[in-house]
Amino acid sequence: MKKVVILGDSIRAIGYGKVIPDRLSGEFEVWQPSENCRFAKYTLRGLWDWKDGIEGADIIHWNNGLWDISDLFGDGVFTPMDEYISTMLRVARLLKERAEIVIFATTTPVRNENAYNKNRTIASYNNALVPLLEEMGIVINDLYTPIATDLERYICDDKIHLSEEGIALASDMVETIIRREAKKLGGSKKQASPQPPKETGAPI
Repeated sequence: MKKVVILGDSIRAIGYGKVIPDRLSGEFEVWQPSENCRFAKYTLRGLWDWKDGIEGADIIHWNNGLWDISDLFGDGVFTPMDEYISTMLRVARLLKERAEIVIFATTTPVRNENAYNKNRTIASYNNALVPLLEEMGIVINDLYTPIATDLERYICDDKIHLSEEGIALASDMVETIIRREAKKLGGSKKQASPQPPKETGAPI
């Protein structure tokens, strides 16, 4: 049975991550962290803590972005673009060492009246990152574009998270791309990269 890992922020954690395990049940082993993967550097650090769950993955589906582009204090985004890009490329390299197929889901849009996240910023971050990931062989799942066609329908009243219809749409897209990419997998499982001994603790 092929193993699928899904990583990402609350668009995953309280969105399509609630749906995909049932959709793939019986055909794939699905693992995801119980926690929100939040922003890019949080996910980078989390790859250490989640290494046992990620081990043996054939496909990893992953997203980060909404936390990074938030401007909560009016003094600029949480993660400047150059830092976001470098961190995401580092995460991508690490994920490619752990799975044969890595899929990145573009950051989803928000309602236009959202005070802290702006779609022009989300689009600019997506547009800057996606070509670089494609050069690395990362598969792109463009969640942004279809959800942006009807923000009132697909984004809930909190102006950032997916509505039930948005979750259904994203779940359909995630399931479809995982099933499509799974057909490309060979018969042999990718060997996990060597890991430090478990007694070697990381700083906390």
